[in-house]
Amino acid sequence: MSILNKLTFGLLGSDSEDDQVRMVEASGATIDPDDEDGWRRLSGDSSRDLSPLSQERMRETALYLWDANLLANRIIELPLAYMLGEGVELRAGEDYQDTITRFWNDPINQMDVKLTKKVRELAIFGEQVWPTFVNTVDGHVRLGYLDPALIGTVVVDPDNAEQPIGIVTVKDRKGVALRYRVIVNGPESVFTERTQAIRQTFTDGDAFFFCVNDLSVSRRGRSDLRAPADWVDAYDQFLFGEIERYSFLRAFVWDVTLNGATPEEVKAKARTIKAPAPGAVRVHNEGETWRAESPDIKAGDTSEGARLFRNHVLGGSTIPEHWFGGGADVNRATGESMGEPTFKTFSMRQRFLKYMLESVGRYVIRQRIIAESKEPDWDDERLQVEAIFPEMTASDTTKYASALQQVVIACAAALGEGLIARETAVAMIASVAGRIGVEIDPAAELKAARKEADDSAGNDLFPPPDPDRVADPADDTAADGNTDGAAEPFPALAQ
Repeated sequence: MSILNKLTFGLLGSDSEDDQVRMVEASGATIDPDDEDGWRRLSGDSSRDLSPLSQERMRETALYLWDANLLANRIIELPLAYMLGEGVELRAGEDYQDTITRFWNDPINQMDVKLTKKVRELAIFGEQVWPTFVNTVDGHVRLGYLDPALIGTVVVDPDNAEQPIGIVTVKDRKGVALRYRVIVNGPESVFTERTQAIRQTFTDGDAFFFCVNDLSVSRRGRSDLRAPADWVDAYDQFLFGEIERYSFLRAFVWDVTLNGATPEEVKAKARTIKAPAPGAVRVHNEGETWRAESPDIKAGDTSEGARLFRNHVLGGSTIPEHWFGGGADVNRATGESMGEPTFKTFSMRQRFLKYMLESVGRYVIRQRIIAESKEPDWDDERLQVEAIFPEMTASDTTKYASALQQVVIACAAALGEGLIARETAVAMIASVAGRIGVEIDPAAELKAARKEADDSAGNDLFPPPDPDRVADPADDTAADGNTDGAAEPFPALAQ
């Protein structure tokens, strides 16, 4: 059977071609699930999302594994610690930094505390929805939270399948579903008239919608634990099996031999005999023999099997073995090189977190501007916000300090030979200085250095000669008083 048929029969709950059933469409109207108030997507009808049942199962499984499985917990928590362990700072222009600070420290928002939870749940559930509540007087913004389990449908732009425009929640006990408009930091004119009309039907407020592990044409995010879930569970079962095996290996029984006893005497002894307590004393004659018997299971060392299963999970999550207690023969040099792919993966997620926070910051400033005047353009300079993340690891500055010294010497030699421009030399020095956390703007730094040199020269009692000035013999004549142009061998002493 072809792989396509196997997948088809597996999805339909059948295992063989003999179980095929001829499908006959019942009479009636066909309803397109992508229909939403009279429109349908033009960019494609193929769904790249999990079914609602699979989406729900994924959420519950991921949450259970994060809560109960050490390996799954580390897959979620390790990136979180590296990205947010030192905190995050959101910066804006001088005129709007107070607005950002007020939003960040708001007693409801409490971003220093809640951001870690939001990012953790983004990894566990694969998506986040944050409804917003805006004060129409001063534009102050507060964030809410919508459980991903309450997402019923994510509506996308009919002209652009990768752009979500609205979220419809599942119905509550009264049969009411909320409709949130997905926030896009810009005026509604960025959408077509048809899309604008659809967005106007989402009247229950605005909300941020972020998802990870998704495709351009998928509407829902997926958990970081979806792929390794089965393997993580298998590793757990393997360890529980090993615990049971070691329990059996430690077990033993007392084998008592009664020499020359009849069957009736053996049965009578069995009814009255008791296992001795630890440290107890047994007294008997040569007709009775006691021997402790332990099981000989003939099981080999399973540590390599455990390592195989563990590394399969950790490798799929781009986490080195020695990060989960498996040091093996790893030394510092190999450990640092093995961590590079991991930090690249963490950096990708950190860039997405940077986008999330900067989107929120732009929205906060945008709401203040709207409250004070009118809707700003999407590229308004006042909306510029930057999320500052600390370095994930402490850099080894020793090698970079040595490299900086060598680069400075090489640049000085190249300048002396006239091989490079001064700004290029400063740029080379700045590139190495950036490795130790010192950011240098080459053009600005060169300008400042020249100004400092000029100021220092102006303050000298004996300034250095100007190399661009051409010597005039008349100056020498006026200085020494000789008309023949010859300088006096010794200046006259002052009286």
